[in-house]
This record gives sequence, C-alpha cells and structure tokens, in this order.
Amino acid sequence: MPKNSKVTQREHSSEHVTESVADLLAHEEPVDYKRSVLNMTGDTWDKQKDGEEDLDAENRPAWNSKLQYILAQIGYSVGLGNVWRFPYLCQKNGGGAYLVPYLVLLVIIGLPLFFLELAVGQRIRRGSIGVWNYICPRLGGIGYASCLVCFFVGLYYNVIIGWSIFYFFKSFQYPLPWSECPLVKNGSVAVVETECEKSSATTYFWYRETLDISNSISESGGLNWKMTVCLLVAWSLVGLAMIKGIQSSGKVMYFSSLFPYVVLVCFLVRGLLLRGAVDGIMHMFTPKLDKMLDPQVWREAATQVFFALGLGFGGVIAFSSYNKQDNNCHFDATLVSFINFFTSVLATLVVFAVLGFKANIMNEKCVVENAEKILGYLNTNVLSHDLIPPHVNFSHLTAKDYNEMYRVIMTVKEGHFKELGLDPCLLEDELNKSVQGTGLAFIAFTEAMTHFPASPFWSVMFFLMLINLGLGSMIGTMSGITTPIIDTFKVRKEVFTVCSCIFAFLVGLIFVQRSGNYFVTMFDDYSATLPLTVVVILENIAVAWIYGTNKFMQELTEMLGFRPYQFYYYTWKYVSPICMAVLMTASIIQLGVSPPGYSAWIREEAAEKFLFYPSWAMAILISLIILASLPLPLVFILRQFHLVSDGSNALSVTYKKGRMMKDISNLEDNDETRFILSKVPSETPSPMPTHRSYLGPGSNSPMEMSSAPNGRYGSGYLLASTPESEL
Repeated sequence: MPKNSKVTQREHSSEHVTESVADLLAHEEPVDYKRSVLNMTGDTWDKQKDGEEDLDAENRPAWNSKLQYILAQIGYSVGLGNVWRFPYLCQKNGGGAYLVPYLVLLVIIGLPLFFLELAVGQRIRRGSIGVWNYICPRLGGIGYASCLVCFFVGLYYNVIIGWSIFYFFKSFQYPLPWSECPLVKNGSVAVVETECEKSSATTYFWYRETLDISNSISESGGLNWKMTVCLLVAWSLVGLAMIKGIQSSGKVMYFSSLFPYVVLVCFLVRGLLLRGAVDGIMHMFTPKLDKMLDPQVWREAATQVFFALGLGFGGVIAFSSYNKQDNNCHFDATLVSFINFFTSVLATLVVFAVLGFKANIMNEKCVVENAEKILGYLNTNVLSHDLIPPHVNFSHLTAKDYNEMYRVIMTVKEGHFKELGLDPCLLEDELNKSVQGTGLAFIAFTEAMTHFPASPFWSVMFFLMLINLGLGSMIGTMSGITTPIIDTFKVRKEVFTVCSCIFAFLVGLIFVQRSGNYFVTMFDDYSATLPLTVVVILENIAVAWIYGTNKFMQELTEMLGFRPYQFYYYTWKYVSPICMAVLMTASIIQLGVSPPGYSAWIREEAAEKFLFYPSWAMAILISLIILASLPLPLVFILRQFHLVSDGSNALSVTYKKGRMMKDISNLEDNDETRFILSKVPSETPSPMPTHRSYLGPGSNSPMEMSSAPNGRYGSGYLLASTPESEL
C-alpha cells in the first residue's frame, strides 16, 4: 500500500483521517465477479480464457523508444499529399494568404481532434474498434467504418507507390527515358511519335509508357503487366514492414520517416541554386489577400488539415495504443501537428523553386519559338523592320526584349494580330499553371529534373523519397486495419497481415488495368472524404457529449499528470463539432454542384478531356460511400435493439490486484463530500448502489435508467479484467 495513502497515514498517526470511497476502493482486495457470488450473469468462469485476457492486457507490444513512436506518427501523417497537394492549394488559393486559414483551422480543428485520438488510443490501449466500443457501444460502428475506409484508401494508395517504384527503376539510365520523344520508323524515315509531339516527352512517358492508358473508364484494355509487377512489389514491401506489427514497422520508420527530409533539404539547396528559383518562391508567397474571404478557400484548407493529420482512419489511435499510460500525448499532438505543417511549407518551397526554374526554361523556349516566327514574318515582309526596336538582338534575345517587341507589334497590327499566332511568353503565365497530384510528381517535376545536371541521381532520390513517404502512410493505414481486428478477434498477427496484403493485391488489380488510373481518381475523390468526415464528427460527439468532456478532461489529468488547457474543453465540445458539421455540409453541396467526372487522356488528340462517369461507374461510386458509412447505422440499430450484445448489461464488478478503474472522475470537488465516510456508522452511505439486479439482455435494467455518472454501462465501476482495463 502506498506510504502516502490516507489508510497508511492513519496507521502511523493518532490524528483523525477522513477517507473517501475512492481511497478505500483503490486498496480493495481483488475480487472477480465470475468467481464470486456477485456473478449474476450466469456465465461460467473460464480460467484459461481469463488468464489469456490478463496476459494480453499486460503483454501488449510497446514502442522501443519515444523517438520511434514520434517518427511513426510523423511518417503516417506526412505523406504524398504534403508534397503534391499542399503546394497546389497554396498556389491556387492566394499564395502566402492561404497559410492563414490553414493555420487557424489547424489550431481549432486539427490539433484538438488529433490530441483527442491520441488520448483515447493511449488511455484505452486498443485499436479503433475497441476504443469506440468502450466509449459508446452504440457508436461502435465508428471503428468498423474506419477500417473500411482504410481498406479503400490502402487499395489505391499502394498503386501510387507502385508507380513510384516503376519510375525509380527507370531512373537508373542516362539520359532519362522521359527526356526526349521516341522515334518511330515510317518506312525508311524515322519520325517523332505523333502523340508525344502533340504533348511533351514527360506527358507521353506518363500516359503511354507507364500507364498505357485507355481513352475512357469504360475501355478496360486488360492488365498492364508492368504496373501489376510494381503493385506486387509495393504490397510485398508493406507486408514485410507490417509482418511483426510495431516490432517490424517501427524499425522501418527510422528510415522511411527521416529519409524524405534529407531529400527535401537536398532538393531545396539544389533548387535555390537554379536560375529562376527565386521567381517561383516569390510567386508562391506573394499573398492574394482577397482570397481569404472566399469560403471555398476555407473549405479546401479544412479538408487538407483533416487528411494531412490522418484523422478518422484509425492509424493515429492504433499507434498511440502501444504507448505507456503516462506518456505526454498532448506534447506529441502539438509536435506532430506542427512538424506536419512545416513539412508542407518545406515541400512547397522545394516544389516552387523547381517549378520556377522550369517556368524560366519554358519561357525561354517560348521566346525562341516566337522569335523565329517574327524573323519569318520579317523575311517575307509580313512585318516591317521598323517595328523592331533598334537595341533588339535576335541572337541574344531576352524575355524583356521580346515582350517589348510583342507589345509594339500588337499595337501596330491590332486588326490582324491574331493571325500572326504570337504568344505573349509571360513568366507569370507559366508560374500560374497549377498542377497537383500525379501531374506534379510524374509530369511537371520529372520534366524539370531532365534539365538538372546529373539528372538520374536527382530522379532516383526524388522517387525514392515518394516511395518512403507512401510507405510511411501505408503502414499507418494498414495499422488502422490490423490493430483493431487483431485486438477484437484475437487472430494471429502474421497470418492476418499476409492474408490481408494478398487479398488487397488481388482486389487492387482493378487499378492496374489500362483504365486503372480513372479508378484511382474515383476512389481518391469519393471513397474517403464524406465517410471520414461523418466518422470524425461522431468521434467528437462520442467523447465530448456522450462520454462527457468533464469526465474525459479529468481522466486526462490523471493520465498526463496535468490538466489540459480549457481551450480543448471548448473546442471538443463546441468549436470542432460545428466546424466539422459545416465542412460536411459544404462537401455534400460540392458533390451536388460538381457533377462526378474525371479527366480522360484522349490518345488521338494527345490531350486531357473531362468526361462524366457512366451509370455503372456512378453505381460503384455511390456504393463506395454507402459501404464505408454502413457500419455506423448498422451497429447502432443492432445494439439499440439488443440484437447483438454490447456488454452494457453485464455487471462489471471485477477487480485486478493493485489496479481499478474508478468511475467518479466527472464529479465536481464539492460533490465528493457526499462520499466522505463519517465516524458514525449510521451516517455512512453505502458505496454500492441499490437495486442493481441484472434483468437479462432483453430488458431495461435499473442501471440503464438510473442517472449514474457512467452513462456507457450504467455501472458505477469499470474493472480491470475486461479489455478496457488498461485504463
């Protein structure tokens, strides 16, 4: 018994010591209701099963170090979106001005909800299914919905890793295979491939050499064997990283989390030395303040915050469930959230330094091509030599000289200017060409790297970085599936991991057809956004309004050793739910306003064309949203009408030696005086509530109808031999 307890103080002191029920119950001898007369459920005690549960609770795997855990959370939250989504949104939504709504929403939505997921995972020490079954059994569908969304996201996310693997191995040659258009023989003459000539070398390599893409989603075209092999390699890497749980994935994180930062810093240093890099960065961070008043900017910033931190997937909960109970998860939440933000800013600097260099290259190319047109017009007397300023030297024509010449010609030949077909060749126009996603990574960035000295080296580094970024996120996504399933159904970790990877690979073959890229777009746009928004709203409500914010704050105080700021109390209870509800409404409106479609690559035109999904594809799209959301109402109905057991009617009065869960944490200080034991026995209130008989699964017990503080199970105490006992 602790030396500072009130009971021990009474033994060594003659002074009067007043004890509370909490003090007395904390030192009770262990009692197991299944072995005692308190067992009113009719269940028999299985000694072997009980021992296994205790052993599982005490032998739960743990991170080897705090650093390993932080790197795992960083690796999970920092993904491909930081490299190719955030820079695009920053450019599209006002440059530096976009950082303001992003930071505001990170603080009032991202950080509180990220802290909430870390806290519940660490407190309950289970995956998403176990956590939400414990907090509110009727909302236990949250955990199953998270698993389904993780499965959908993992299916297509690993395809992107497969694409990166393909480019990685293609980078070991000089010149890079996407640096020039291929030649085809037309009889005895070699001519440039028409599709490549109409587009560009990097665009052709992406759509034709890599994807061999069909003209629409309706044209399957069969499997692309190169991408099939790369997908198999990607799932093999994920399986090997996950096979031993955090013992194997934790070690992988040392490399997969840190290596991208090495590459980003190297690219930033190299990028800043490139001609035109400053133009790109200045363009990036020049604020367009009027954009801050656009609601669409705030909606996109909220969505990016939401997905950047991996909220709702279950990976955050899974990783934190392997922590020690006294870990400072508030510090972890703050650290990871802002590392994620600064990584996005770092990636944005790199992207726009390189794109600034590319814009200068493309602008110079434009100037040369149009200067040749002007020379042709001068030689054929279409244009007069008097229109050319005397200081202009065509052999060393600068962009400034060309722009001056362009304005003069446009003024003089105003009526026939369009017939000349001259382009303005403005650097600003090149910088405004926004690209994101695969267009940024596999077209724009690869094209820029072809102009680097030692371009194969930089290409290898870039795609190895993408592989590691993707792998870190995939490990977190797969943990969102494996951890709750293994915790709940007690399956073997190695067997389940291997089987799930094989199954995911087989299902994922739909993404390596010639039309597979269109399915990737469909899953990326619709399989996760709306279901995850609903999941996070229900997570927030379950903790703040059903479990109780006061109670949760008190438990955090006991776990962390200090009380979290009141800021979290108000954000959890009011601000975050309202903001998430607005985001969900905006997402639904956006789905209704923007007709579902995709950008198809038309081979004959060598250009992208927006197409609407056919009816069968729309059916798949709607099914994805419904299937991901289905566990939420299904589990609620089954447990609301007692069609399946949720454990809420069982009288949990089991104690484990030295540990017990005291469910009085939501009492105010002045309320505890009701439980103080006086010296007069007749004045001593009984610690056990009256009339707590078990009425069976089909009945409403007095426990459920009572106003006891514990609204989840209706019993005053939650004991440690249940899976929730790790509290």
